[in-house]
Amino acid sequence: MNMVGREPAEMEKDIKSRYVLTSKDYEEALKQGKLIGLKCKDCGSVTCPPMIVCQRCSSINVVPTELSGKGELMTYTVIRIPPEGYEAPYIVCLAKTDEGPWIVGRLDYDVEKMSEEVLGRSVKIKGVFAYSDKYSGGEHVCPVFSIL
Repeated sequence: MNMVGREPAEMEKDIKSRYVLTSKDYEEALKQGKLIGLKCKDCGSVTCPPMIVCQRCSSINVVPTELSGKGELMTYTVIRIPPEGYEAPYIVCLAKTDEGPWIVGRLDYDVEKMSEEVLGRSVKIKGVFAYSDKYSGGEHVCPVFSIL
């Protein structure tokens, strides 16, 4: 995509046309219990959350695909001193989906029972956490995982 000598409005329109799955689409699907990513038609890998290009090969030849919502808990942190507008304690986690992408979300688990023994355990998306603060530009959602 050559941007040299093009007007900003033309470049913005071109960039927006390349998004086959927007963040809004991604969040709406999460609200309906679906995890949507992008499957690359060139290398076969899956990118999630959505981006303009495949995160493995940078191809723009991507199509929306539904993921299982299942995966493995890779890491977590317990938030005890929250940012403004949030209530603690809560657990932020990173889960590797069965399809490959690593997804940030919340973990529905007893904070007092958290230990490194939960790492590597199977997880599944069980819902969403909605948040909004003065920095996030309106309501957004992230997946909530539960340990299987």
